[in-house]
Amino acid sequence: MTVPVRLFFITLVFLCSTQTSSAANIAIIIDDIGYRQTDKAVLNLDTNITLSVLPHTPLGRTLANQGFHNGHEIMLHIPMQAIDGSKLGPGGLTNQMNENEVKQVINRAVENIPYAKGANNHMGSLFTQLSTPMKWVMQSLKQKDLYFVDSVTTKYSKAAEQAQREGVPITFRHIFLDNETNTEALERQFSQAIEQAKTDGRVVLIGHPYPETVEYLKNNVKRLRANGIALIKTSTLIALSQKIPTPVIAVKQPLTLE
Repeated sequence: MTVPVRLFFITLVFLCSTQTSSAANIAIIIDDIGYRQTDKAVLNLDTNITLSVLPHTPLGRTLANQGFHNGHEIMLHIPMQAIDGSKLGPGGLTNQMNENEVKQVINRAVENIPYAKGANNHMGSLFTQLSTPMKWVMQSLKQKDLYFVDSVTTKYSKAAEQAQREGVPITFRHIFLDNETNTEALERQFSQAIEQAKTDGRVVLIGHPYPETVEYLKNNVKRLRANGIALIKTSTLIALSQKIPTPVIAVKQPLTLE
């Protein structure tokens, strides 16, 4: 870990120990930001909610700027190749890229999304399984002093392994808030996050800028404090953890590449 990164996270750990007394903490990330006019509504969310923005999108750079100046922590949402071949959009990483290409794509993405403190993967069920390409990703993030959040689109992700080797601070997604956007489903996932935070102490909850999700969070984030849970920024949660996690998610079998 470079000296600036080390000092940054040591400082965060100190601040957390003096300012965050809660034994239970949640970091909420809203990702997939950048394409829709309705994404602007995320700027009205609690400023402790982290905004993860897709690079080279119509609204990405503007919303990253506005979010940062509102007090939100900003992340870079990096498109990565999925097993099912889903369209990546601009700034995507694929298994056909060499080291120079991967690092150039990340450098351009960081330049496009200002104020980013970290990154997470958009899709990536194929790409995150690849040790060498994920090593290149982590080398790029380390050079930029960025942390990584594994969205965990496959349990065979190499993100944690390569982050540890390259000295990149990392955590992973525990719960998706809005795979379904009806009120009952949102309530079920949010309640699960509350209970898991009480049990495990730390939870990363990822949602998306759907109007239903934004409205739900605006109305329900206050319940965290009522349950003795602190809503903290993602970098703060990582500083509190300082452990390399082992993500678990149900996938039938690993991808085999020749």
